[in-house]
Amino acid sequence: MFNPSRDEVRRFFCDAWAKSMGETVLSPIEVIAVDWIREHPEYHADLISVEDALNKDYGVDSGRSNPFLHLSMHLSIEEQISIDQPPGIRQAFALLTQRVDSRHAAMHEVMECLGEVLWRAQRDQQPIDGQVYIELIKKRLT
Repeated sequence: MFNPSRDEVRRFFCDAWAKSMGETVLSPIEVIAVDWIREHPEYHADLISVEDALNKDYGVDSGRSNPFLHLSMHLSIEEQISIDQPPGIRQAFALLTQRVDSRHAAMHEVMECLGEVLWRAQRDQQPIDGQVYIELIKKRLT
């Protein structure tokens, strides 16, 4: 299982963004990352300097979301959809996208569900419950 450090994640997004600006060939995962970075212009300045990114604190007290966490969640959900894991996420996401009429808005709805199941898993010191995750997404269909 791939478990990058905080610094590795930050370097990945900064490097992918720099490569895209320099019109360098991107790996498939970098292409997906850059697509989501483009959807979030509010994060562009955070991705300019790797050194600044490594030293920046995005704690609750900072008053803003952590761009690297947010972009990582986009990538995680993209991967889940691509392999339909947990089973049913691909269909639930497609239906949610139709309901909200925006892939990006649907992604953010799923992100809220993912955040909740991650929080529950940490709180209860249990693995993530994929079925609960899908149920949370399906609740947003109504």
